[in-house]
Amino acid sequence: MKSVAALILSCLLAVSNGASAKRPPNFVVIFVDDLGYADLGCFGSPNIRTPRLDKLAGEGMRFTHFYAQHICGPSRAALMTGCHPLRVAEKGNVKEIHPVLHTREITVAEVLKTKGYATGCFGKWDLARHSQRDFEPELMPNHQGFDTFFGTPTSNDGYVDLYRNGKRIEEKADMATLTQRYTDEVIGFIGKHRDQQFFAYVPYTMVHTRLDASLDFKGKSTRGLYGDAVEEIDFNCGRIIDTLKKHDLVSNTYFLFTSDNGPWLIKNKNHANGYLPGDHGGSAEPLRSGKVSTWEGGVRVPTILWAPGRTPAGTVCDKIAATIDILPTFARLAGTQAPTDRVIDGEDIRHLFEGNVKESDDNRVFRYYFTNTLQAVRQGKWKLHLPRPAKPSWLGTFAGNRHIAPSDWIGFDEPYLVDLEADPGETKSVAAANAGVVAHLLRLAEEARVDIGDYDRVGKNMRFFDPLAQRPTKPIFPRLAQRKPKKK
Repeated sequence: MKSVAALILSCLLAVSNGASAKRPPNFVVIFVDDLGYADLGCFGSPNIRTPRLDKLAGEGMRFTHFYAQHICGPSRAALMTGCHPLRVAEKGNVKEIHPVLHTREITVAEVLKTKGYATGCFGKWDLARHSQRDFEPELMPNHQGFDTFFGTPTSNDGYVDLYRNGKRIEEKADMATLTQRYTDEVIGFIGKHRDQQFFAYVPYTMVHTRLDASLDFKGKSTRGLYGDAVEEIDFNCGRIIDTLKKHDLVSNTYFLFTSDNGPWLIKNKNHANGYLPGDHGGSAEPLRSGKVSTWEGGVRVPTILWAPGRTPAGTVCDKIAATIDILPTFARLAGTQAPTDRVIDGEDIRHLFEGNVKESDDNRVFRYYFTNTLQAVRQGKWKLHLPRPAKPSWLGTFAGNRHIAPSDWIGFDEPYLVDLEADPGETKSVAAANAGVVAHLLRLAEEARVDIGDYDRVGKNMRFFDPLAQRPTKPIFPRLAQRKPKKK
């Protein structure tokens, strides 16, 4: 009888193990707010300690040319939809600075739910309007593919209201507690769904100002409060990794760490890359500028992929990759595909996840949009800033951009070409010596304008889902149109 029971048990275990092996992988995405390219030890920070993330980079892959968008809302729209933000549909057929994502847009969470995923969002949403109180409830995470939501509608500029699913549970929460509380919720979510494939999206509120950190971290970093907040995020990423190990989920989980844009420079002395203890923004060294710009420092972000046994340890990927790639890549890893009824800008980069850089497309193009405007394009090592006025009238209040140094908010009378391999700080144009490259990149820019759109035209594949009397010829940005830049 014992031998029969043992045989039955072994068969059950074999079936169980086989089912587990066939189960789609889990995904954890950490999306830090306003973390600069150089704000982790493994990306060169001299004074911010990030031992847990540094260890993950050593055991996984660092992406050194990974792109987000220039500001909060557009970056979240790109990650969720796999598209450049100007392409996506919004409520009322307008184009907001921070996209108000249309219900008919398909998010990565909705794609994964078709394969039986449990989905959770823990942190800052920012796709239902850029406001803590004046937002669209029907566009919050629970209506965009997430089973579970614990977080806040938007940025912590002044205060944070906390929601559990559709209910506000706390007004003006203590921001010093947010990183820990979000992580507590993630840990509970992983434990609850350890026997089911899951997607945990963790858009931490920090290190967007206003900054804060818990008592265990406040005052501990030589980089001041900003360093405290980054070091607390590092610690809590470690807690999530420990949870994956505890539940024996490491071999079937992809852990991706990145940022929504470059560092906040407006509260740094002279808008410099942050290095002083009193600076409340980060550093993008050696890249130029920061958040709310399309210089590399505004959109190239520190990114780590950790997936032991699938992603080769200690590797560096210098190929172009971006948040728009998350949806199509996760879809294929989960055994499905990105939506086929609309244009998706992102690419399936599973080959990069596996370290197969030879399979990458060296002709890939990345397009740098600033709210309603195409400002630059990149292919290979070449990046071309397009001609534009110093203060474009079509940008409304953003025409007088105070987020970055005045020397970085400039116009270009002629195309400004940069060799990013030789000049990552974008200090000089080499257009005169490379006329053929300039002409080629100008053609690519025009293709993007025709397809996606620009401030003065609607792209042929720009999406509008609400009924239209007539398709507009220009994208309508009501908040830009209502307010004009202040005259000096």
